[in-house]
Amino acid sequence: MQPEYSFIVPVYNRPEEIRELLESMQKLISPVPFEVVIVEDGSDLSSEEVVKQYSGKLDIAYYYKHNSGPGDSRNYGMKKAKADYFLILDSDVILPEDYLQQVHEFLSSNPCDCFGGPDAAHSSFSDVQKAIDYSMTSFFTTGGIRGGRKGVNEFQPRSFNMGISRKAFESSDGFGQIHPGEDPDLSLRLKKDGFRICLIPDAKVFHKRRIDWNKFYVQVKKFGLVRPILNKWHPGSAKITYWFPSLFILGLLFAVAMAAAGELFYIGIYLIYFLIIGIDAALKYKSIYIGILAIRAVIVQFSGYGFGFLNSTIKLQIMNRQPQKEFPQLFFKKNIGA
Repeated sequence: MQPEYSFIVPVYNRPEEIRELLESMQKLISPVPFEVVIVEDGSDLSSEEVVKQYSGKLDIAYYYKHNSGPGDSRNYGMKKAKADYFLILDSDVILPEDYLQQVHEFLSSNPCDCFGGPDAAHSSFSDVQKAIDYSMTSFFTTGGIRGGRKGVNEFQPRSFNMGISRKAFESSDGFGQIHPGEDPDLSLRLKKDGFRICLIPDAKVFHKRRIDWNKFYVQVKKFGLVRPILNKWHPGSAKITYWFPSLFILGLLFAVAMAAAGELFYIGIYLIYFLIIGIDAALKYKSIYIGILAIRAVIVQFSGYGFGFLNSTIKLQIMNRQPQKEFPQLFFKKNIGA
């Protein structure tokens, strides 16, 4: 039977994460047929044996290609897929049982060519993962914007939970070679070409994100580096909110300096904010310890993104340097064989 949806999952050295994802796919409440396309992006630690274990349980296909980044791997998978809708996931997500049901019900009454949903922390996640999830999704940080209902008109789906129609993929040639940032880049290109972008608020995934502080800092710093590049590529897409982490961390440094000089007012404002973060996270997860970790996560998120954003803005906007030459680590070469 022809699948109506094709799950596209690139994977790089994460076989156990793929196992968890496929386990959750087995439990999906599925109103229509679907297939799963796994694309191994030049991994040293193969997922092929894990995928084979699900060959009789899911309509699943496995492909190996040379390493060329997650965007190119998704494009490769979509070219191999059979359905007219592609559901793109990161390998470090777990799906709730009603995920596909929520997507299908929404699209049945609200047709659109590019869509996505929010993410959340699963009960099995570690305390650090829950704290990082809080930092990335909370109303009290910049994170709640992506999955919030009030941000629907400006919503840019993220590739850990993103859908695209075959028509939109073929029209746009899919994801570009930048990473991270390939997902908002695609969304902005599709919007410019007149395709409809939709938020499906109830189609959430459980997203593990990074599991240690250093990896989390590197990840959000890259997000900060990428945003001025996207602003340059897509005039009119810049928002004042993109400056918030930079202003926050510069303000924090100023407050610390003033506190050292005996003026405590400014640091007091930050302490109140951190107290709100700690209490809110502690109540959400019923853990004082996670509340404390959430404060650290917010500081790591804002400092990483903020300094990355400032660095990229100065070099690209003020010094007028070229993104590919200035930040080559953010760009992959296209897989010639794809």
